[in-house]
Amino acid sequence: MKKLLAILLAACAIGATGSGSIARAEEPASPATSAEVKTDAAAPAAVPVAATAAETPAAAPALVPDKGDTAWMMMSTALVLLMSVPALALFYGGLVRSKNMLSVLMQVFVVFSLITVLWCVYGYSLAFTEGNAFIGGFDRLFLKGLFDASTGTFALGATFSKATPMYEIVFVAFQATFAAITLCLIFGSLVERVKFSAILIFSVIWFTISYIPIAHMVWFWMGPDAYTAANGVDALNAKAGLLWQWGALDFAGGTVVHINAGVAGLVGAYMLGKRIGFGKEAMSPHSLTMTMIGASMLWFGWFGFNAGSALEANGSAALAFMNTFLATACAVLSWVFTEWLIKGKPSMLGAASGAVAGLVAITPAAGNVGIPGAFAIGFLVGPLCFWGVTGLKKMLKADDALDVFGVHALGGIFGALMTGVFNAPSLGGPGFYNNWFDMQAGYGSILDQVLIQAKAVGLTVVWTAVSAFIAFKIADIMVGLRVSEDEEREGLDITSHGEVAYHD
Repeated sequence: MKKLLAILLAACAIGATGSGSIARAEEPASPATSAEVKTDAAAPAAVPVAATAAETPAAAPALVPDKGDTAWMMMSTALVLLMSVPALALFYGGLVRSKNMLSVLMQVFVVFSLITVLWCVYGYSLAFTEGNAFIGGFDRLFLKGLFDASTGTFALGATFSKATPMYEIVFVAFQATFAAITLCLIFGSLVERVKFSAILIFSVIWFTISYIPIAHMVWFWMGPDAYTAANGVDALNAKAGLLWQWGALDFAGGTVVHINAGVAGLVGAYMLGKRIGFGKEAMSPHSLTMTMIGASMLWFGWFGFNAGSALEANGSAALAFMNTFLATACAVLSWVFTEWLIKGKPSMLGAASGAVAGLVAITPAAGNVGIPGAFAIGFLVGPLCFWGVTGLKKMLKADDALDVFGVHALGGIFGALMTGVFNAPSLGGPGFYNNWFDMQAGYGSILDQVLIQAKAVGLTVVWTAVSAFIAFKIADIMVGLRVSEDEEREGLDITSHGEVAYHD
């Protein structure tokens, strides 16, 4: 481990000293994309986008990012940070036994930091610069080219409106929080028996071979300002990520974040095995108070996650904001009443789980559906995910400890498919652009779009499952995945970290 740390530090030093050649702000920047194409309230939403700075006519003044948009994106980034540290950490931590509380906090806190660093070293460059249909290039290694200290200028990237740039460095930070929280979500399946060292090794590998390629495939394209001639549309489309080329819609991460993480968590649960005493001993949450606080903070932070994915403070952000608000409330009610009907009592755990299910399902749809879609998705996902953590979980026979698959993967799949349905203008949706040269709206059929969404879901499931198996297997070979039986019984707080969350 000491040698590994030394190598990483040396690499960082080399990267920092080698980043002297920096693009000027008024020059085209490397692609920087958002989670999905969004437009103003009067215009339909479109498909995923990668953003390059618009080339300004020589006689025209250089474009400058709007200060309101910049402030909104920095606030959204901070909100997504809050979703992980502390919201997800408290939500997960409250669900485990008290002897493992601190270990969950450590996993979220440290892995979030690890992925943030890796994102800035190579993740952003490989996800959001031009390469091929599966992966980007190396133009932004160590964030090279984002800021020119000699002139004080910043590289610009596009939003989802023509001639409306944003600071690329802000987009980098925003997307870093998406990458980091995705890794943290996975470990809910593995709590109370996984080695901390194995988590770190898995995170580096899976982030590299699963998260980055899927983010590139779903969200990368050349940006609206690149479409300057009708005869160049096909050539520019061919440079986009594979799923973008298919026309898959994912506003803020249904495939990239939730399906990706949920399937990886299930694979890990199978490979790790069940907790000692699973199904025989009581493994009740030690603090539903903390879980409720964590769920509430997730709901709060999710406004940055979804509405921030508009990249502008405009009508598309407002639609995503309202849909996030509404669908979550609908899912809380539908989960609670389903549980009340079946089990005889409504629970706080059910209400918190319903909120997360609603947030997950509306994520790919947030700016891609209208208010009717938010009602439908929210009310339907509650009973679906309730079944996912009860009936489906029993069928799978895996110890997915905190129901990452039953909520995130199942909810993400449902949300992705329903995006294809409720994006239709006939069902109150905004539709999408099918021609980025003249920015004209178009829409095919509901069936066609649902089939595209299903293809995107299928590819994501297979890709992340294979990637997770490889990453877990390598970690198992290097250090082993699971702590010893004695350590598991004593609790990971004291055995893995030498401290405890609570003192009697």
